[in-house]
Amino acid sequence: MAIPVTKVSIPEFQSTAVETIPAIASNVRATFRTNKSKNLEWRRVQLRKLYWAVEDFKAELLAALMQDLHKSSYESLLTEVEWVKNDCMFMIDNLEEFAKEEKMPKGAVPATYSLMGFRIRKEPLGSVLIIGPYNYPIQLVLAPLVGAIGAGCTAVIKPSELTPACAMVLKEMIEKRLDPNGFAVVNGAIPETNALMNEKWDKIFFTGSAQVGAIIAKKAAETLTPVCLELGGKNPAFVTKNANLAMAAKRLLWGKTMNAGQICMSQNYVLVDREIVPTFIEFLKIAYKEMFPNGAKASPDLARIVNKRHFLRLKKMLDETKGKIVMGGEMDESELYIEPTAVLVDSLDDTMMQEESFGPIFSIYPVFTLDQAIAIANSVHRTPLSLYTFGSKAENKKILDSTISGGATINDSFQHGSLNTVPFGGVGDSGWGAYRGKASFDCFTHARTIAETPNWADGLLRVRYMPFDWKRFNFYRKMTTKKPDFDRNGTVVKGLGYWAWLVLGLGGKGLKGALARWLVVLAGYYAVEMYKARK
Repeated sequence: MAIPVTKVSIPEFQSTAVETIPAIASNVRATFRTNKSKNLEWRRVQLRKLYWAVEDFKAELLAALMQDLHKSSYESLLTEVEWVKNDCMFMIDNLEEFAKEEKMPKGAVPATYSLMGFRIRKEPLGSVLIIGPYNYPIQLVLAPLVGAIGAGCTAVIKPSELTPACAMVLKEMIEKRLDPNGFAVVNGAIPETNALMNEKWDKIFFTGSAQVGAIIAKKAAETLTPVCLELGGKNPAFVTKNANLAMAAKRLLWGKTMNAGQICMSQNYVLVDREIVPTFIEFLKIAYKEMFPNGAKASPDLARIVNKRHFLRLKKMLDETKGKIVMGGEMDESELYIEPTAVLVDSLDDTMMQEESFGPIFSIYPVFTLDQAIAIANSVHRTPLSLYTFGSKAENKKILDSTISGGATINDSFQHGSLNTVPFGGVGDSGWGAYRGKASFDCFTHARTIAETPNWADGLLRVRYMPFDWKRFNFYRKMTTKKPDFDRNGTVVKGLGYWAWLVLGLGGKGLKGALARWLVVLAGYYAVEMYKARK
């Protein structure tokens, strides 16, 4: 059943007074120093409050998303509202497991130190700054916030000023429902962001363009503040002769219709085997007709471009391309509408290949071989945020083995980024760090190594005290040093010990593996003996 967008009153956008920002930042820092956010129940309460805040402000959120992006209630619920609620539930359900101390992995601590209580304690980083983008102005602000709350951090949130209605709803929602001393929202543009960046944070989480991300990283470096950058890139898609062309066309077109293609993960260009380009284009047109039987402009489901500046940026790419528009191409500036558009190009210097579209337009580039396609992808952008491959199992493996990307999906468009419980992030200049699911908790957590040395253990530590004793050191070295099973050329040397273990351990890896194999042998022997006895 369709959920209509209820008419609600959303206040006009108002920037936070710049002179108040230092006090806002100071307040969340002071709250963190009280240690109350380290309490797991406090975190759970804040997450529960956030869940119900999103539910209770649903009408306002849907109205704001429609106002800012012309995003339908269906898409808004699917990709923003319900996403965040599911995020809250996942963190609540798993918080105790995420936050508990970890034992050191097997083999990490030598036997001589096994009584020293080595463990990893999960500590919140402190007070963090979350700077959100315009394309998913609810999800991409609140999902990092869920991680920050779960980790035990306090936070200031800076929504995008390009989605002013969403920014105002977020401010009201968060400051009314969450602990006002632990969380705050600052609205504004460059002056307000600069004021926030002048404050000392324990981590900065930024989602947006690589250009702004570089500015954020540079400023953060002045105070050695760690950052998580969720950026974008010129994402490639590969379509070979072995692909299901109808499915590839449908799924790639879908990737450019969600949120009117304003998705950092959607493909910028598609590298298609030259022989199947005409067929691929026909399947694109069929998929378009299925999605938009009355045309894209008349569809109640298709969002619009966020503002005139970005509309003109996309229009300029289409105006300057030397390629041929083979699907779509309609534009209406008065509605900020751009039809899902595919452009057949023949030059890597084309604007459609050189610029990140971040909209409902993409290029198709014919290739002779898969090797050529891989070389092109690596030259256009070596470390994109996402990559898509439609081909045989061997071809898909070759593409993944020969490229680098933040994430990748085989036989679909950004499925790897469509689940809120698995890690998501870029690589190189498409992003630093990851979040979502447990990764969101880890993003705002310091893994603090703890050792606890008993008073009675001093005798075991004699080797470290002066005057040094070589006999003690040699004994210590025998107890803690593992001998290599390889020579200076890196070749494994299979000596007497190796062959003895291979025979006595029946080829099993480790003691457990050997025991398991001996149990199988003994069980087989017993079965044979029982069979003989019956005879």
